[in-house]
Amino acid sequence: MRAIAYQTPQAITAQTALVDIELPVPEPGGRDLLVEIKAVSVNPVDTKLRRNAAPADGGWRVLGFDAAGIVKAVGPEATLFKVGDAVFYAGAIDRPGTNSEFHLVDERIVGSKPASLDFAAAAALPLTAITAWEMLFDRLKVRDGVPGAANAILIIGGAGGVGSIAVQLARHLTDLTVIATASRPETAEWVKSLGAHHVVDHSKPLAAQIAALGIGEPAFVFSTTNTEDHLAAIVEAIAPQGRFGLIDDPKTLDVMPFKRKAVSTHWELMFARSLFQTADMIEQHKLLNEVSRLVDAGTIRTTLAETVGTINAENLRKAHAMVESGRTRGKLVLEGF
Repeated sequence: MRAIAYQTPQAITAQTALVDIELPVPEPGGRDLLVEIKAVSVNPVDTKLRRNAAPADGGWRVLGFDAAGIVKAVGPEATLFKVGDAVFYAGAIDRPGTNSEFHLVDERIVGSKPASLDFAAAAALPLTAITAWEMLFDRLKVRDGVPGAANAILIIGGAGGVGSIAVQLARHLTDLTVIATASRPETAEWVKSLGAHHVVDHSKPLAAQIAALGIGEPAFVFSTTNTEDHLAAIVEAIAPQGRFGLIDDPKTLDVMPFKRKAVSTHWELMFARSLFQTADMIEQHKLLNEVSRLVDAGTIRTTLAETVGTINAENLRKAHAMVESGRTRGKLVLEGF
């Protein structure tokens, strides 16, 4: 089967940063599904691994997490799907990725593809939807208010992949006032179109802009990017006893300034359940099925912003470079081989 992989971590400008290779088609075992990949999307985690993570034993590493496709075979213990089912999912960080014609994935982290979306639009959703959902409802528990705080959430990086779905989930599934950040006219307009009540500019002092809204100190802050640049503003802006969550990788994270306000800090990594085979791993299957239902009901929409082309090394190098620029909105998708 065709696949795209790398052997040496390096800059995306190198022709060998991602290359086209041939690999054998894997066989499903246990609760695995063998999925014929129809579309994939690119996430910041793809670029981080490509730059920093050397493949084991000098072999090839296939990246890719988000995918949508058709089940071609099932393992002997699989019960949730059958051959021919259309599915979407975000894969596992400790297994070969989705940038290949066929891919093995545990059915417990797979959902039924939204019937109203094509494969490209569906592939934009899984990783970011799981991340945003788990942060909002499992980590920050945004449906449980903070006494005396504004019933509001600040989402830093509202136009990014995770921010784009977090804004929608917070707007349509809660009664929170949604404040999102964006720094360019086109990204501000994108965030507004997704349902943000207020948009503030993260290239300018954040706390003053939030105070100027006149709604009070938000109970919740969800930082999706550049947390270390905004930490002091978050400490100033968030309500006492508020809840702060982040998903990026600051070099250091000094949470001591939060102590005075008794603010709790929450990490989200959507790969944790599959990486540790947690007892509630199947919750991601249920979560994706709910996202699929919400899409088909018209409650939320895909965050697909651009289709970069077919799935090959040249187009993936282009997509990685675009993600690394930090200037994309929504999700970049590749479709077909």
